[in-house]
Amino acid sequence: MIISCELLKIEKRVRENEKFWSDDAKSAGSSGAGSVVVVLNGKGNMRRITIDPGIVNSQDVEILEDLIVAAVNDAKVKVESKASEKMQEMTGGLPLPPGFKLPF
Repeated sequence: MIISCELLKIEKRVRENEKFWSDDAKSAGSSGAGSVVVVLNGKGNMRRITIDPGIVNSQDVEILEDLIVAAVNDAKVKVESKASEKMQEMTGGLPLPPGFKLPF
């Protein structure tokens, strides 16, 4: 019963921090020495992509595609790390069951 009360408190804090998950937890990932930069929000949705015009060439489309994938993956790792840190802060260190993710 104590655990379910704690989980309800955690859920309330998560809901109160919904803005963090959607806006404030932005993370940028890059590849190609910064030639491709991708920004994801706290939910892992891409918000922006910046491509250095100097690397755009019709013959290099495959390379550009690879750089975009690498930048998105880099940003996703960073946003997941920020989310994990925020969850630790909000749960006060209470261990959550494996596979249990917030926000719901």
